[in-house]
Amino acid sequence: MKLTHHTRRRFLKTLLGTTAVLASPSLWASLQRAPERSLVFRNLHTGESLRSTFWVEGQYLDAELSAVNRILRDHRSGEVHRMDPKLLDLLYVLQQSVGVGGAYHVISGYRSPATNRKLQSRSSGVAKRSLHMQGRAIDIRLPGCDLGQLRNAALSLKAGGVGYYAKSDFIHVDTGRVRRW
Repeated sequence: MKLTHHTRRRFLKTLLGTTAVLASPSLWASLQRAPERSLVFRNLHTGESLRSTFWVEGQYLDAELSAVNRILRDHRSGEVHRMDPKLLDLLYVLQQSVGVGGAYHVISGYRSPATNRKLQSRSSGVAKRSLHMQGRAIDIRLPGCDLGQLRNAALSLKAGGVGYYAKSDFIHVDTGRVRRW
């Protein structure tokens, strides 16, 4: 039987998704064994970049977390807020699961309540009680990683909410309850 291009693509996507689901428990277990956890961010609104080793030998590093908080600040107001370290762990495991290094491109990290209200007045896609306002959500893309693959990997981790915004070229991940849109 000859597979069409469409059938082959669907088969490969299913295989990739299944592999990610099967791999996720071991990825979460490897999180505990890693001697350090590092991430690279590029804030697309401010042009700033940060390479941060935020966790070393069982401890989060306060100075590194502060630097992450700063780069993920509300770029509209300049307000800095504490980001959930579990969100950083999620991003670390997500990057390990897709096997693509480099900088996460940040579309939105923390959002002040005032910014969230302003965005909500312009778009139906902004939640009234957005986890961005609690430092528990981030909108990202990862150059070199297909957006659908990134979304599927995030879903397979079952670690929080995952939103897929293909037209805007980003995904949303958060440390809230497991859900998808």
